[in-house]
Amino acid sequence: MRPRLLALVVSVVTAGIPAWAQPQPVDWLSQMPAIASALGVRCNYCHTAKRGSGEPEPKKEIARAMMTMTDELNARIRTATGKQLGEATEIRCAYCHRGVTIPKPITDIVWQTTREKGVDAAIEQYRDLRKQYFGRTTYDFGDEPLATIAQYLSSFRPDDAIALAKLNLEYYPESINTLVALSAAQTRKRDDDGAIATLEKALEIDPSNGSIRGRLEQLKGFHRQKRQAPERPPRTLRGAIDLPQTLDRAPYA
Repeated sequence: MRPRLLALVVSVVTAGIPAWAQPQPVDWLSQMPAIASALGVRCNYCHTAKRGSGEPEPKKEIARAMMTMTDELNARIRTATGKQLGEATEIRCAYCHRGVTIPKPITDIVWQTTREKGVDAAIEQYRDLRKQYFGRTTYDFGDEPLATIAQYLSSFRPDDAIALAKLNLEYYPESINTLVALSAAQTRKRDDDGAIATLEKALEIDPSNGSIRGRLEQLKGFHRQKRQAPERPPRTLRGAIDLPQTLDRAPYA
């Protein structure tokens, strides 16, 4: 969003804020080190031009608009909670950015890279991000994010789902949701034996899980019926002419 448009939106939003909750002026200059830390950058990320040169600094304009937005959000919080300045929890840059300039959930990053560059690139990117940011609050490297995206992809991109599920199992070999997502993708690939083995492993980890037990029994029943079904004879098209198995061909002259 352009800075001028953002400022216009903010001014419209604050029209309904009571006077006691209106944005309070913040000495943002004193907050610059904290802002840089929250975004994981240094001063020259925004301050790109020489002082007094008059050259455009687009990131600085975005930063100013974001500061204004933060002030307005804090005012809205005071309005919603009925608390005065200093009583309500205030938003700061680090709440969203957490050490990166463009904050995104790890699921969004993995899915975008999978779409644009393929699942192998997404896996490599995930490993790099985990190596760089693990133990910090920037991204959620628990088992749920990859399990969630693997489950999402299992119905229409099962190969990608299987790759991401196996990646997650490297770090969390007993992740029930990851095993369930993997079995769903295997079923989509018509790998019933693999899906059954995956669900059996999940049931070993969580024997009291009735949902997994039900899925496993249903899949085994379907698999059994498919094996026991008699083979259908080849269909003959109506009006088709029966031809001999071998045809005598005249030798070339």
